[in-house]
Amino acid sequence: MPMKGKQAQRLSWMAQAVFWFSILVIICAFLYTFRTVLAPFFLGFIIAYLLNPLIRRLHKNNFSRKSATLFILATFFTVVALIFAVVVPLLAREMAAFANALPRYIDNLWAMANPYVSDLQDYFGIRDKQDLAEKLNPVMGPASDTGKNILTGVFSGGLAVIDFTVTIFITPIVAFFLMKDWPKLTKWVDDLMPQDHENEVHGVLKQIDKKLAGFVRGQLLVCLVLGVGYAIALMIAGLNYGFFIGLMAGALSIIPFVGSTIGLLVALLVAWFQVGTFSYVAIIAAIFLFGQFLEGNFLSPKLVGDSVGMHPLWVLFSVMAGGAIFGILGMLLAVPVAAIVGVLMGAAIIRYKNSAFYQDTGSAETKKKNKSKKS
Repeated sequence: MPMKGKQAQRLSWMAQAVFWFSILVIICAFLYTFRTVLAPFFLGFIIAYLLNPLIRRLHKNNFSRKSATLFILATFFTVVALIFAVVVPLLAREMAAFANALPRYIDNLWAMANPYVSDLQDYFGIRDKQDLAEKLNPVMGPASDTGKNILTGVFSGGLAVIDFTVTIFITPIVAFFLMKDWPKLTKWVDDLMPQDHENEVHGVLKQIDKKLAGFVRGQLLVCLVLGVGYAIALMIAGLNYGFFIGLMAGALSIIPFVGSTIGLLVALLVAWFQVGTFSYVAIIAAIFLFGQFLEGNFLSPKLVGDSVGMHPLWVLFSVMAGGAIFGILGMLLAVPVAAIVGVLMGAAIIRYKNSAFYQDTGSAETKKKNKSKKS
């Protein structure tokens, strides 16, 4: 007895879903198993993807793919090395100074909170400044520990230095070969596309590329501009640890509104304990408000665009999930992965709504309900 069309469509849809879910599980298992050695390959891929448009432009202007790759890659790593040579010593010095000053800020906070001790005891169970430090530690501790661990891992002996050195040397090699062979790789992936759904898959890949190009590249540029702008403005204003606070606010701006908010609160706290006048605190606040004005009205619309933005909560969840699973590397890759997952989820929802699972109008009762909805 021949199978009905709806049943065949459902079985076909389920078979495809099981197949692709199995592929996804295998990929995730592979990434998790080899997560400790994949850092240079992930970073090389990100660099290749970000710089590939520049190589295409040079290639169109009579540059060979290999020479264009060498030129762009050498320029990129030279600029990165110069930035690190200038920024890292100053950043490390300010981070260490801020960590040393943190106990003093806790003492000052406790002095300010003394008139309201009874309220603090009622609402938060805080009895003295030791309790206040313990309450603040879950908030301030992870950020401080992360910074210390990175600096300690980079500049101390042991396996961490070996991993760091391997990453530094292997990442440019990976990026070079990926950039040089990018057309071959894309053609190889294109040949693996399911023939019956080639147009649909190409459409999804174009959406992913648009999302990544628009959001990831654009948001990284926004973070860079904000971080440098905040750092310079706070240093000019004379704020202690202004360089560190500005760069921190810019880096955290990968999550919209989070970076500027945290940077503003920390900067206001430091400004108040540094000078103790409302006028100086107002100047520091004006710097961040002006930065938010530029970001909302000029930077994000020009560099990111409204059509490719991701919800801040989705970005926040992805960063936290990536950090919990893969550590610092996961946090770096969280936003690109979130962009890809967002596009795939959108495509899956569209496919579901076009499938027999959603549009089953076989029964008279269902037809009646659909008819009443349309009317």
